[in-house]
Amino acid sequence: MKKLIALLFFVGIMAFGAGYVAYAQESTPAQTETVDTAAPKTFHESMKERFIEGGPVWMAPILLTLIFGLAIAMERIIYLTLSGTNTVKLLNGVEKALSNGGVEEAKNLCRNTRGPVASIFYQGLLRYDSGIEEVEKAVVSYGSVITGRMESGISWISLFIALAPMLGFLGTVVGMIQAFDDIAAAGDISPQIVANGIKIALLTTVFGLIVAIILQILYNYIISKIDSLINSMEDSTITFMDIMYKYTKK
Repeated sequence: MKKLIALLFFVGIMAFGAGYVAYAQESTPAQTETVDTAAPKTFHESMKERFIEGGPVWMAPILLTLIFGLAIAMERIIYLTLSGTNTVKLLNGVEKALSNGGVEEAKNLCRNTRGPVASIFYQGLLRYDSGIEEVEKAVVSYGSVITGRMESGISWISLFIALAPMLGFLGTVVGMIQAFDDIAAAGDISPQIVANGIKIALLTTVFGLIVAIILQILYNYIISKIDSLINSMEDSTITFMDIMYKYTKK
């Protein structure tokens, strides 16, 4: 998963660099040639132009928060998606395996089944010889470990959600100060100086908020995914313990 984060980060950097170079090459001849203003700009072109207008000093950190946030979010989504298990099918299989081949066959079934629920069952079955109380302790303890693994990294996403608009606001404040410095240097309140300075300053806030909104949506989806998996784990472990209690009484 760490390799996936590094790959997504590298792809994001390369994509941004390629887009920036392409835009710079397109904008250079536009200074000497007549530009056809009748052709409407696409949303992507407009956003790229606005991003470059904001300047690299503040836009680059905002872009990095987006890239890192997306990389962690995608890694978590992939991990949680692969963690899903058909618990009903697994529980029926464990019960059938215990009836036909005993604990060893149930172990083999859980060992060959993907997902955290199967891992929890396997840890409980490993301690069957120590008593049903040890099985329950193992299930509870390993369930906490699995929950921690699922929640790993999401605190970084919440950090980037808070950091992106803060960087945008900081860029806006610095840009406003720069605009007033330009007014003081010119000795006159020119509408053009004020408008350009304020526009560039506000662009950092806009992109900071856009990044925060994107990451917030992904963060909430990940949290809901984790809650769903935890509820499924709790329900299935209760049923698993009932199966184990019934098996010990035979």
